[in-house]
Amino acid sequence: MESKQGDPRPVGIFDSGIGGLTVAQAIHRILPGEQLIYVGDTAHMPYGDKSIELIRTYSIRIAQYLIDTHDCKALVIACNTASAAAYEYLRDQLKGKVPVINVIDPMVEFLVASHQIKHPGIIATKTTIGSGVYQEKLKRRKPGLQFSALATPLLAPMIEEGFYNNSVSHAILHEYLEQAELKNIDSLVLACTHYPLIKKEIEEYYGPGVNIIDSAMVVAEKLKYLLTKENLLHPSGKKKNDQFLVTDYAPHFEKTTRIFYGEGIHLEKIDL
Repeated sequence: MESKQGDPRPVGIFDSGIGGLTVAQAIHRILPGEQLIYVGDTAHMPYGDKSIELIRTYSIRIAQYLIDTHDCKALVIACNTASAAAYEYLRDQLKGKVPVINVIDPMVEFLVASHQIKHPGIIATKTTIGSGVYQEKLKRRKPGLQFSALATPLLAPMIEEGFYNNSVSHAILHEYLEQAELKNIDSLVLACTHYPLIKKEIEEYYGPGVNIIDSAMVVAEKLKYLLTKENLLHPSGKKKNDQFLVTDYAPHFEKTTRIFYGEGIHLEKIDL
């Protein structure tokens, strides 16, 4: 009898909090057969005001937990800050164990490979834009590409508080999108895991002339490519239940998960 191809082990996903659930949801949509183990490091959020060394410490601790406790076959860093601060460190520390994907490089690859995109805009948190990571990678990989980057610091907290698709979000969003930095763009990268929730609002603002690119979907497609290439896709059959874990629990987190994942999910507290 021929043995099954593929790998039934789960995919590990982690973020500094709940926002990375948009990435988990995109992966669930594109790879419905994969079991997902999500860790939100809510005890230490946000990562944006932490040192690089501390973010690396948190990240390797979570990564080792996902590998040692849950036997994860691949890791997705569903956080722009952790991707900028800890991806290369994790990749080197875990070399030969599991593949690691971040949320920045797949988007850079997408922009570099596209012949249609001539002038992308990038919106993200102040920390991500301030780090210069997107700017540096795009300049190095595609020197002739014209791009614009704008920090939009009010958007993530606005979304977390549930203020989107209303007059408050319209006012804040329009204030940002009307900035001179985003004039003449032909596409807009949503470079924060919170921003897919306001994609429709942004599309309504720009109309058909500007392509809105959801980083969560780009990352999910990259994971599918990688798992397929390395023969790690889950073989046919029933998968185990997804798990959603947090390092600190507060009742409002359950409500927030519905915002980011699109449905109610149960959170379990773990000690790391």
